[in-house]
Parts: sequence; structure tokens; C-alpha cells
Amino acid sequence: MTTFQAYKIHKDGDTVKGRMEDLSAKDLPSSDVLIKVHYSSVNFKDGMVSQPDNALVKDYPIIPGIDLAGEVVRSRDDRFKEGDQVIATSYEIGVSHDGGFSQYASIPADWIVPLPDGLTLEESMIYGTAGFTAALSVYRLEQNGLTPDQGPVLVTGATGGVGSMAIAMLAKRGYVVHASTGSEEHTEYLKDLGADKVLSREDVYNGKIKALAKQQWAAAVDPVGGEPLASVLSKLQYNGAAAVSGLTAGVNVPTQVYPFILRGISLLGIDSVYCPMETRKKVWHRMANDLKTKEVFNRMKVVISLDEVEERLQQILKGETRGRTIIKLQED
Repeated sequence: MTTFQAYKIHKDGDTVKGRMEDLSAKDLPSSDVLIKVHYSSVNFKDGMVSQPDNALVKDYPIIPGIDLAGEVVRSRDDRFKEGDQVIATSYEIGVSHDGGFSQYASIPADWIVPLPDGLTLEESMIYGTAGFTAALSVYRLEQNGLTPDQGPVLVTGATGGVGSMAIAMLAKRGYVVHASTGSEEHTEYLKDLGADKVLSREDVYNGKIKALAKQQWAAAVDPVGGEPLASVLSKLQYNGAAAVSGLTAGVNVPTQVYPFILRGISLLGIDSVYCPMETRKKVWHRMANDLKTKEVFNRMKVVISLDEVEERLQQILKGETRGRTIIKLQED
């Protein structure tokens, strides 16, 4: 390796601008493991990093990309050796530590997961943080006692990365899935992923929030948050639970105590960023086994090159994407 390509974001005054650059290893952080990156993926968080005045990036320049998968080139840590295939997602990657929108990345060993048997590098990035968040949501709901015989499970933000993955995983596990979306043109896509019923956003939240509404769902996977989440909580069945991982509808949830004390519902926070490594490995193992959705991977993935990243970041911020966007960083 002499030089390689990366997409790097710079800040000049109030302006934030990304561009393709030729870099060398000395331009990367001095971390434990150098990885030849084969695939990355585009997430909403990556789009946020590309915007001025975002609260995520403190120091520029930064190589974004919160997900990456590739092959170890060299390692100062005994847990990894040259040629190992690995995944790195979350932590500070792509936010305060150079990330995956680069043909090479230098990553702390404590942030790295060995690629589980049963997954390819490309498949791991079709999952990425979005898939891991969806899988962690299913994992936590089932830890809380959820089983397929208890009733339908609602997935909000269904055409996004977390939503799409959650639908496919829940269907694989035998759950009846109700998918909520603001994009009616994606109905067939959501049914192909495994949704039994497709609802409009208004079916979930019509602008009015009751303390308690008709019980409809045994559980919910919610990457949306905000007022729609408050509506969902009022409609969960007795002993139901909502796994919450996002805030695209806002950070304020104007709920009341009644769903919790009269129906015994649970609100489960899903943190994919600092999820402990022991749990992280367990969830990735499940993603390679009982949660694996290989038969629908091709329906939800779009593969782009690194020089197409900037346009895709703008599209994901505008809600113009569906499923998962994969960046291929190495030639076959």
C-alpha cells in the first residue's frame, strides 16, 4: 500500500464540505489494527456528520462512515492477525475517529468483532449498524419475554435501514409483522421483506395522543421516536414493550404514566453505539444464524462506489432512500 482513496470532510468557517482524497497510512489514526476495507455502508448518522453545525463531530477533518468490514493488514493486538476478516461498527468510528469511507482504516482492537461464520463481508455491511440495531431490538424484546404467539409486532419507519431489517428478522422468527410507513409506494417492497400488514403513519399516529388507546400490538420496534412513539405506547397490549432506537420524529415523547402502571408495558432503550462487546458478539452471532435474512438481502441493498457517497448522503437525509446502501471499496 502506498496511497489509497478516502472521502474526507473538512470544515472552513461555517462551511462543511466533503471530497475525495488520496491518503497514505500515516494520514490515519495510530490505532491497534490496520484494516483493508472491502465494504462500508451509508447510514442516517453519516448524513448528519456531513452537515454543518451537527452535534456529532467535534474536530475536523474527519473520514465519515460508522460501519466497515474488511481484512486485517497488520495488528499490534494478539486478538487479531493478518488476513482475519473483521467488522467494526459504532463506538467513535466515523464521528471522532476516522471511519469506513476509506479503502483503509486504523481501528482500536476493542472496537472490532471477528466476522462470524455464516456471514460474508458484504452481508455484514448489508446489516451494518442498522441491521445490528434491528437485531439488538429483537434480542432485547425477546429477553423481555416476547414470543410470536403473543400477537403482532409493529415496526415504524419501515422503509429505513433499521425498519427494513427488523421486518425481515421478525418474519424469519415467525412473528406477525405490521409495518408503518409514510411511503405507500413501498407497500410491495415491505411485504416482500415479510410484513403481513402495511400501515400508514396516520394509522399509528393521527395527531392525537390518548393516555390509553385500543390495544393493538404485542411489541414495537421504533427507530422514529417523538410523538408517534407516545401514540404507540398507548396502543401496546398488556405487558407489551417498545424497543426504541431513533429520533427521526423528534426527541420529545409526550406520554403519560398510565400505559406503564395500568398495562405494565416496558420501554426498552436500544444503544448500538456502546453496546458491551459480550452482547455485541452474541447479537452478531444471531445475525449470522437464526436472524439471518439472506433471501431478502438483494431486495434491500443498493451497491455504490466511493465517489457516489456524497450524493447518497444527501438522499438519505431527505428520506429518499430505502433499505441499505453498500459502498464497495475494493476491486474484485
